[in-house]
Amino acid sequence: MAAPEPGIQRRIRFFGILFVLAFLAIVARSVYLQVIIAPELQQHAEQQSQRIIKLAPQRGSIFDRNGGKLAGSLDTESLYADPLEVEDPAAVAKRLAPLLKTTPQKLEQLLSRDKRFVWLERKLEPAVAAQIREEFGKQLVSSGLNFVTESKRYYPQSQVASHVLGFIGLDPKGLEGLELEYDQLLQGEPGLLVSACDAKRRPMASEGQEIVGGEKGRNLYLTVDRSLQYIAEKELARVVKDSGAVGGTVVMMEPASGRILALASQPDYNPNAGGQYRPQARRNRTVTDVYEPGSTFKPFLMAGVLEEGVATLSEKIYCENGSFTVGGKTIRDHKGYKDLTLEEVLKHSSNIGCAKLGKRLGRERFYSYIRDFGFGEQTGIDLPGEVSGILRSPSRWFEIDLANISFGQGVSVTPLQITTAMAAIANGGLLMEPYIVERITDAEGNKLQQRLPQVRRRVVSEETARIVRDMMVSVTETDGTGSRGALLGYQVAGKTGTAQKVDPVTGGYSPDKRVSSFVGFVPAESPALVISVTVDEPQGKTYGGLVAAPVFARIAGQSLSHLNILPKGSVIAVSETETANEPLPDLAALIPDAGTVTTDGVIMPNFYGMSYRQVLRVMEENNLNLKLSGSGQVVEQSPAPGRTIHYGKEAWVRLGA
Repeated sequence: MAAPEPGIQRRIRFFGILFVLAFLAIVARSVYLQVIIAPELQQHAEQQSQRIIKLAPQRGSIFDRNGGKLAGSLDTESLYADPLEVEDPAAVAKRLAPLLKTTPQKLEQLLSRDKRFVWLERKLEPAVAAQIREEFGKQLVSSGLNFVTESKRYYPQSQVASHVLGFIGLDPKGLEGLELEYDQLLQGEPGLLVSACDAKRRPMASEGQEIVGGEKGRNLYLTVDRSLQYIAEKELARVVKDSGAVGGTVVMMEPASGRILALASQPDYNPNAGGQYRPQARRNRTVTDVYEPGSTFKPFLMAGVLEEGVATLSEKIYCENGSFTVGGKTIRDHKGYKDLTLEEVLKHSSNIGCAKLGKRLGRERFYSYIRDFGFGEQTGIDLPGEVSGILRSPSRWFEIDLANISFGQGVSVTPLQITTAMAAIANGGLLMEPYIVERITDAEGNKLQQRLPQVRRRVVSEETARIVRDMMVSVTETDGTGSRGALLGYQVAGKTGTAQKVDPVTGGYSPDKRVSSFVGFVPAESPALVISVTVDEPQGKTYGGLVAAPVFARIAGQSLSHLNILPKGSVIAVSETETANEPLPDLAALIPDAGTVTTDGVIMPNFYGMSYRQVLRVMEENNLNLKLSGSGQVVEQSPAPGRTIHYGKEAWVRLGA
């Protein structure tokens, strides 16, 4: 057989080598695809068969100091659509519109977009989600619609502590209050909704959905007691309504620690629908609004005067029979006084006496004490929006400015500042830093952070604080300006204030607009509570002693009962309209005689702080027929403890959480 020609051999070798190279290339490509980049290709394949939606994170909860929930999260359903899978947007929109309470045109516009995903409605009410399922039935997914489970914020106490808590948007990001201040901690990490898709990227049944990843946010435990918060809000709303005022505030603090027990503002709002309220209703006036404190500023002047020794307790200050000229301006007292001791200057709230004492103390020293008490600077409270107030440098004080500031005009403060400063007097001269978040935990309840009371500085000596405290007790005695702040069975230290508001048009003081206030602490000998009350622009009666002092007494009485701080001794009882001259018996002595039958009726027991079962037991023991409402502990009753239940008149007890 003849050998192949050389040309043919070359071609055979060429194609042989070509086939070997092709085979090696195929092997190399196979190794590359199946080994080297296999994980990446597998991930791409999974992505093509899955749809991934980023979900809103589940926020942590907020609790009061006793573990009662103030803010939490619930699982709720949100409706979304794949517009490319909606065959007839107009028809689907027409069926959905009445259920979502929107227009068909708006929905049709969303369903006609050239996108694979659009939200139709976030965080639906359960009833609405059920109606949509009933309307579409098994056609839901084929219509391009589907549901996803999301977390919805809710506030079980409604308005209670709304200004403290704030609220969130749909993002969900905090928009006010603690929800804003601690937003990053509360938010947590978002999860992912992974749903299976067919070859055309259409979502399969909802059973194929899975939520992966995500981490619940941190929990906050507050210093606020929701029962005390409810009491403060209830009484504040009552006085604002009864006096025709435009607003008001209450701040309740534990003086030894700086813990905020209650923080109330009027007008208020429901954080479950926070976006539906006007900004002025959502504003936390206790930290954002400033006002001239008026006579409630006088105890801080007295503290500086006593600390510096520029006047003695036995010394008499001549108060000019009620009219005194300073720097070409006339200062007046509400009554003509002659010689008054320091205690009497404070007790009768003499502007002239304070102006003379302020001059003795001097601009620089008085300014230094004002700053030391925390005015002119933020308190450091862990709430957003706090302002510093207005306090000018003493180099800009004229003679009349020093006089005015001595009795609380020409300086502006926040309700929280005045409460914190008063707490320093109640606390033996130590200024504490107020705070509202006690501790932070993870989702399992493990403690991550713990806040401890912090002393900012010593303002005055313990002896000076004690003397000022005793002076303030005289203010609530029968002939003092704050007699209506007296509380049966307790010694109260307090100070009234009635300050003119600045007219924004004229720049001067308004002739008829006032801020009425009362700041005090109780029991005076061992202060457990410092409470400030401000009422903005009350109509008719405007004096702090008439408007704000009774509110203080009502809040303090209910709060002390809730805290089981029992009354002792006897005090001068003061009515709402007239000052009484005869002491009433100790409240503690009244309780054993509760149920006693008199000619007018039966004596009403003290139910404050009792549980429902305890109330029923007392009613049975005393053969009483009372109307009961609410649950939790007693926060209100009528008539008051020790008063007579008149025959034929309704008597009731109300309980609150």
